[in-house]
Amino acid sequence: MHITGIIAEYNPFHNGHRYHIDETKKRTRCDILICVMSPHFVQRGEPAICGKWQRAETAIRNGCDIVIELPFPYALQSAKWFAQGAVRSLQLAGVNDIVFGSEIDDIQTLKRICLIDETDYQDLMAQGLSPVKAYEALYGTMNANDILGLNYIKAMKDTQIQPLSIKRTTSYHDLSLTGNIASATAIRNAFYKGECIDHVTCMASHLSHEHQMNRYYPLIQHLLLTLSPSYLSTLFMMDEGIEHHLIKQAKKYHNYDDFLHACVCRRYTASRIRRTLIHLITQTTKEDINRLPPLDHVRLLAYNAKGKAYLKDKKHDIKIASRFNQIPEAYRKMEWKATQTYAYPLPPQDNAAMMQSELQPPIYVS
Repeated sequence: MHITGIIAEYNPFHNGHRYHIDETKKRTRCDILICVMSPHFVQRGEPAICGKWQRAETAIRNGCDIVIELPFPYALQSAKWFAQGAVRSLQLAGVNDIVFGSEIDDIQTLKRICLIDETDYQDLMAQGLSPVKAYEALYGTMNANDILGLNYIKAMKDTQIQPLSIKRTTSYHDLSLTGNIASATAIRNAFYKGECIDHVTCMASHLSHEHQMNRYYPLIQHLLLTLSPSYLSTLFMMDEGIEHHLIKQAKKYHNYDDFLHACVCRRYTASRIRRTLIHLITQTTKEDINRLPPLDHVRLLAYNAKGKAYLKDKKHDIKIASRFNQIPEAYRKMEWKATQTYAYPLPPQDNAAMMQSELQPPIYVS
């Protein structure tokens, strides 16, 4: 039996994702396709435009057989740690290969780049370059998916998993809605502007305005201006005195976009700032992260009949958390706080429903 994995956020699921799934199945002729998907918060450091359960169900209805959750501590990190968590999750799920989107679509070139001594990368970071600038200094201009691809390949190094790529059909930053395939960024921007997106995503009716970062800014500003810098420095990603930089800007700006623009600098990209803010509002500490046990479980979000049969056959090989209380405690506490935070802007009734949904069993799609 051939098992293939993909790594996704589906923020939201769109026609390009369906293309990725279809092409992956053609390329690998897999028996089972497993997706590891970001939870309520995504790697760019924002709340997802739609909750994880709806995104997982949509993925099953569009060709995946199993969707498992990328644990929150990995989802809200740099490309290196995001990739390590995603690849480890798929390794636990038993995949033979992982197929990812790539701008250059050349696995051999990406593998050669991976051989460059990472010490050089760390040295550039120590000199004050952002991760993206450090990559560019070493490898030349690279797009987001290829940077992720490099990290996927590195994470697969000591596994039996083989990397495969599919040519990405749109630029990660392309804001165009012409044609029937558009980037997730373009779709989110168009949705927030009230434009029609029905032709590029099947999730148009499921998206929400409630989870934009500006809805969380009152909480962000409150925490930055009331918590002590010494406590802020204990939070995950609050390094090198960044808490003082954030406090300074929070005092000046009462609008989230202005605040974020003022926070971005040579050292810190917008994504890095946003991820730090998510760890602020979820109160994730460095100690919380350091105490995490090695990842040895997969949390099941959704599956179909083929996925059910595979999981039944592999139940003695895979530690499956199909109920919330089966997630190891340290991870479970983080997921609960993340869901509480994701629900923050919602009215009380919807907030309560969101919290209840965190306890629900996986979604079965017949």
